[in-house]
Formats: sequence, structure tokens, C-alpha cells
Amino acid sequence: MPQRLGLFVIILLAGTSITRAGERPLGQKVESFQLQDFRGKKHALADYQDSKFVVLAFLGTECPLAKRYGPRLAQLAKEYEPRGVTFLGIDANVQDSISEIAAYARQHDIHFPILKDVANQVADAVGAVRTPTVFLLGEEHVVRYWGRIDDQYGVGYVRDEPQHNDLQAALEELLAGKEVTTPVTESVGCHIGRIRKPQPDSPVTYSNQIARILQNRCVECHREGEIAPFALDDYQEVVGWAAMIQEVVREGRMPPWHASEVFGHFENGRSLTKEEKETIYAWVKAGAPEGDPKELPKPRTWLTGWQLPHTPDFVAPLMKTPYQVPAEGEVRYQYFQVDSGFTEDKWVNAVEIQPGNRAVVHHVLMFTGQEDEIREHFRGGAGGYDGIFVPGQRVEPYPEGMARRIAAGSRLVFQVHYTPNGSEQLDQSRVGMTFVDPASVKYEVRTASAVNTDLRIPPQDANYRVEAASPRLPANARLLALNPHMHLRGKSILYEAIYPSGERKTLLDVPHYDFNWQTAYRLAEPMELPEGTRLHCVAHFDNSADNLNNPDPTKTVRWGEQTWDEMLIGYFDYIVPMGAGRDLPEADRTRQRAQDLFDRLDKNADGKVVAEEVPGRYRALFKLLDRDKNEALSVEEISGVFSLGLPLGR
Repeated sequence: MPQRLGLFVIILLAGTSITRAGERPLGQKVESFQLQDFRGKKHALADYQDSKFVVLAFLGTECPLAKRYGPRLAQLAKEYEPRGVTFLGIDANVQDSISEIAAYARQHDIHFPILKDVANQVADAVGAVRTPTVFLLGEEHVVRYWGRIDDQYGVGYVRDEPQHNDLQAALEELLAGKEVTTPVTESVGCHIGRIRKPQPDSPVTYSNQIARILQNRCVECHREGEIAPFALDDYQEVVGWAAMIQEVVREGRMPPWHASEVFGHFENGRSLTKEEKETIYAWVKAGAPEGDPKELPKPRTWLTGWQLPHTPDFVAPLMKTPYQVPAEGEVRYQYFQVDSGFTEDKWVNAVEIQPGNRAVVHHVLMFTGQEDEIREHFRGGAGGYDGIFVPGQRVEPYPEGMARRIAAGSRLVFQVHYTPNGSEQLDQSRVGMTFVDPASVKYEVRTASAVNTDLRIPPQDANYRVEAASPRLPANARLLALNPHMHLRGKSILYEAIYPSGERKTLLDVPHYDFNWQTAYRLAEPMELPEGTRLHCVAHFDNSADNLNNPDPTKTVRWGEQTWDEMLIGYFDYIVPMGAGRDLPEADRTRQRAQDLFDRLDKNADGKVVAEEVPGRYRALFKLLDRDKNEALSVEEISGVFSLGLPLGR
């Protein structure tokens, strides 16, 4: 089944709830309790003695998985309440207010009561640890099922539909007078925000240290109106997430940074230092004390509106009318085109793509070109992009003297990846650019790629190796950034520079690739690369059933633009002196095209093109082009393809 990653699940970690004494609650009786709903009405478990069964669903207003499962629970309640099943929601999070619970119920069309467990008393009594978790109570309110609702949403994956409808199956079996076949499943989600007992003498407090770490590392995304599902700029909010913060930091889930520390130095690195991590662990262990608010750091001023160096010279919406993002399910990549209206070449020193709705915009890539170029050579933007939005990205203008060229008459193509978040949303994103005087530009910024479109990833292969190599770089090139791109089966990727001498230098190693984060790794300093250098990428894909992101491990996977297909693109930004490589004589252009095609086909960068490296549909031409019959193509032999008018290697 097709499936789509959701950015929201990055911060979650699977876990199974246990009771205070370490015993499973299965078979235990839940004693009656009384709680108020968000309207102030009191509800006691004893009120529902006449119900055949009672579902206690522990929820949280900001937990991404609880948001996902809100509509699912509402639908199950609608289906099973007429059959004698009562649904009760319970919010035990200290950070969730009554008004937030009311908004959660309204947004997800939930009509069953959602009760506020003010002191975590019910959560503690039944052993609830995470949201969402359900407890299905039978006769005498004994726990008959305990765990997840189903397995559609989880840590790092979203299936198109569940493979196991656990709660529904348990209800059907109990209503039929049978025992529950699978009475316990893992509850995956966010830690319940419990009341804590801070140590009064703790040297580490929120005010004196933790707020500074969060402000420097997290709040850029974790604030009102940004992509993160909750804010981390206020103690009353942060303390409820203390256990979750500790967990995702310890597991390396947050802050999101996937580059190995062994290779490269990047100016946009997000990793916490060892000291910062230990400070967080000590704070949580001490009960997450607030400390003296007078010690809080001065609040940062975050830019609103455009982050460009000045008022944009060009602004355009990506779509004419707002795009409607559904509450659930998979959304194909959406493509939108804009006529730039440029009557002359523009030199751009900054591009900003502003999501209209950051809650559902996963990433946006902008490509430019003439209409015929886009139609014939687009390939999902494999050759390179001209603008990008990813969560947490800071808009940085190019240094003085550097700019990107967008040709007169260009069309702007936007690839937008949306991630549904449990309620219908609208998005109308826009793009802004600032221009500079062409006379001030000394270096042109270009984006190129190492790309392999001839993918055939076998079924059930957990570590399939694929290589790709870029064309040779021109003289005086300097590398600025690296941006790997794969889809749901992407497992790891490594970039290396292959110098004309044959020497190889590793530039970037991403041992655990995560499609949720389309990170551009910006070098701390531009790297000079000798003329003729190639960038070589080695990637591995996991097409096995063990990869929970995998849409279908039984299929051979090929190149395609949608997330259930695959891609291998090693984008990179570099600069060259103005005019480099342009206005070449026709003979030189032909030789350059042949060399570029040779380099793209030579995926393992060994200096020769063999039959296995030629796309399958063109392998019949191999013998025709191989004039010296040595079973390898040279640059001169490959140049013959242009006389045939074929799109080989595009």
C-alpha cells in the first residue's frame, strides 16, 4: 500500500505502558473515578455500569499521533455506541488547558466526553504512559484490551491504511462473546505530561539553563505558527514535555541532524553538544524545576513576514486558489507552475518560499526553465533546483558578489509535499526573491546533481546499493552545500569528491537517512575543487518488511516522482566565476554534452561506461555505439548518440 511519511512523528518513540508495580493492567479492575469534561460536567465511571463495554482513550491535544487518531476514535464511537459501547476520552497532560481540550474535540468532531485528569490520578491508577493509549473495559470494568488503536500511524511512518485494526477487532470479538485474540499491543506516542516534584536545590533549572538550550536549538520551530506540533518557549508548556524531550534527545531524534560528525563541518549543524544533553538529563532527573524566572534569558525576536535581506523584488503565490489538504491519507506530490514574466535575465541573491500553512507543508522545491525544457527534461527536478523550503530552514542571502541566474522567460515550477495532520487544512504558499545588479555579480551560484534514474530495487532487499556520479566540475569551482534526496526506502547516503588525480575525499555521510528532513548541509566555508572533480554518491535502500516506512516490500521499486517510488539525487550547490562555461563554440558544446552524458552514465565513477550502466531501454544501442568492441563506451563513442536524436541519459 502507498504510504507517506509525516514530519510530525520525528519526536515520537514507541513504548508499552506498564502499571506502577510493573504489572500489566490486563485483567485488572479499574475502580470508579469522577472527572469533569471541558464543559464542567462531572462524569463517573460508575455512571456507565449499564454499558456493555467502556473504552478509555488517553489523549493529548498537541501530540501528533493523538491528533491523527482523533478522527479515528470519533468514527469508532459513532459506529459502536449504538451497540452498547461507551467511549470516554481522558487528557492527563498537565500542559493541556480546558480550552485546548475543547478545541481538540471541535477540530476532530468528537462528541464523546473528554475528561480532564487534573492530577494524573486515573492515568496513574491504570498505568497509562503515552497518548494515544486505549483501555477496553468489560464486565465489572475489568481491562480486556490494552494498547494502540491500530497500526496505521507510528514512529517515522504513515501507512495508507492500517494492517491491524486492533481496538476494532477486540470490540468485535467481545461483542460476539469471544475472548480477545490479541489483548495487548504496543502503545506508540507521546509521554503523558505528569505532575512532577522538583528538587528545590537543583543546580539546573529551566530558568538558568534549559530555556537557553531550547531557545538556541529548538524554539525556531517549536513556537506558535511554526511547523513543530507544540511550543517550547514557556515553562508551563515545557514541563509537560520534559520526559519526551529527554527521550528524543537521548535517542538522537531531536534536534534533527543526520550527518555523521566524522566528515565535514557544516555551518547549519543542529546537534546538541554532550554538555547540553547532560544538562537536559540532569534537569529531568531533578523533577524539571522552574528556578527563578529572573534568570530567564532575554526573549529572542523572531522575524515575521519575509526573511529576505530587503523587501522582495518579486512575489508570487504558488497556486491561484488555496489548496485543500485532507485530514487523513496520502497526498501525492503537487506541482504548481508560475509564469515569471521576466523579460530579461535576473540575478537572484535570495529566494524565500513561505508556506501558507506550516502545519501541513513538508517541503517545497522550486525549479526554473523554459517551458520546453521543463516538459522534456524535468524528471522530477533531478538536475537541480533553484529554491527550497524545509522545516527549520533559515533564509540566508548569498554572500556579496554571488547570485543565481534565472533566465528571461522562465517558468517557475514548485513541487510541494503535504502531510495531513488529522484535520482538513488550506494552504496558499508564496515565493519571494531579491535581485542584485548583474554588474555586482562575480560568482554564479549553480545547483547540479549526481543522479541515477535507472533504479530497480529488488523486493525484500534490506541493503540495496546504488551509485550515482555528477558531471565534471569546471575550473575555479567552489562547493557550497550538499542536499541528498531519496524517498521512503532511503537508508543511507555518502558523498565523496573524486579528484582528477583519482584521490577520493568523503564530504558527507548520512548513515541513517530520514525522508522527513530534506536537509541542505551547508559547508562552513566554500571548498575549492580542482577542474574535472566529480561528486560520487553511494546510497543504500531498504526494501524489506523490516522497514516500517516501506509501502510494499513485495514490489521491485523503480524511479518515480511520488514517495512510493524511489529517487537517488545527490544535489549540490557550487559557484563559478561569472560566464564560466557559457557561450561556448558549437563544437565545444557538443564535446561538453558528450562528457556530461558519459559522467552521468558512469555511475561508479571508474572512468568507463559498461552495458549495465546504460538505462535498460537503450541497452540495444550499446553494441552499435561500441565501435571498438571492447565492451565499454568512451566519451567519443557516446557522442554518437546525439546524431541519433535520442534522450539517452536525460
